[in-house]
Amino acid sequence: MKKLYALLITLGLFLPLTGSDTLRVGGLFYLDGEYVTVSIVDGMISHIDRFPQPEMGIVGEQAELPEIWIAPGLFDMQINGFGGVDFSAQDIDSLAIKKATRLLWKAGVTSFLPTVITADRENLANSFKLLKTACSDPEINASIPGFHLEGPYISPEKGFRGAHLEKYIRLPDWVEFQGLQETSGKRILMVTVAPEMEGAIPFIRSCAATGVLVSLGHHNGSSDQIRAAADAGATLSTHLGNGCANMINRHNNPIWPQLAEDRLSVTLIADGFHLNREELICFYRMKGVERTILVSDALDLAGLPPGLYTRQERQVLLTPNVVKFPAEDVLAGAASPVSSCVMNMMKFTGCSLSEAIKMASSNPARALGLEDRGSIAPGKRADLILFSLENGKMVIHQTIVAGKVVYE
Repeated sequence: MKKLYALLITLGLFLPLTGSDTLRVGGLFYLDGEYVTVSIVDGMISHIDRFPQPEMGIVGEQAELPEIWIAPGLFDMQINGFGGVDFSAQDIDSLAIKKATRLLWKAGVTSFLPTVITADRENLANSFKLLKTACSDPEINASIPGFHLEGPYISPEKGFRGAHLEKYIRLPDWVEFQGLQETSGKRILMVTVAPEMEGAIPFIRSCAATGVLVSLGHHNGSSDQIRAAADAGATLSTHLGNGCANMINRHNNPIWPQLAEDRLSVTLIADGFHLNREELICFYRMKGVERTILVSDALDLAGLPPGLYTRQERQVLLTPNVVKFPAEDVLAGAASPVSSCVMNMMKFTGCSLSEAIKMASSNPARALGLEDRGSIAPGKRADLILFSLENGKMVIHQTIVAGKVVYE
């Protein structure tokens, strides 16, 4: 019986307790590598118990089992789509979002912000209307606390605007944003804006006053403009080092002031292509564990076969790793889940597993003021992943959202 119990804990399988909504799951605790079991009651973590390390190996077999870790589910603050589902599509429905959500569960993501990018007013309003309707499905709603609006209030300059279509970029418009917020059911939790745009500072101040997280991105803001944005309530930089021109002044550019501004945390696309190893190391050393957040910024093409596709009125090339504009051979988007960023962050910076998980789970939840998730502790929502580390990859074995097994 002891060996069977050890095997269940090692494999991360559930042990039923009394009560239909009560579960117990175990594995190596991501914070310290010690064996724990986490008890779940009515979707919430009730308590955590520690145990001596169980014997590795299946009864009657000599084969070694992989070590199964337990950690809070990953939280992706910036994801444009997944598995062929575009969150900005004008015909998206609950079935499509459910498909993407289930694929993200498989990748260890338990919470995410569908990201809607620069478009005209009508399309933005329709996108948020459709997303709001889809989130009336409880299964979807459990993993989608809100939405991220990236643009259209960003820099129109080539390079800084990235893959956003210039013709839809415009000045910050508080009245327009309020309308979009109402259409979304007041679920726009985050907006990315360029601080140098006319009207940006009062716009940032208004957003912050209503509890919307303001992130600086796709911009060519000066040191003074970035400081003014932080004064107005901006607290984050969107995918620092990306959404930036290839040719910039080595002294006066938007990267240094954001690194130097202690009030700004940063999100990083650590897929190994959007930022090189040295950039990740430097950004991480400057901001530290507490002020670094990992995001995928994945396009809907993530998870699809490589090849040519048409997106945002342009032809793009999906490679096994990233999306490019083939004519210019420049990046057009990401194609890896945030779990890949966790592994690359460990590989490139030498940070620990617990630190990498914190950057992809605890930190985004804290940045958005979502105190119910992002860590494993009594009273928190039971959003958990059980995984092994194999050949430099995070292999997800089980995903739990609000105490419910959604993938295994």
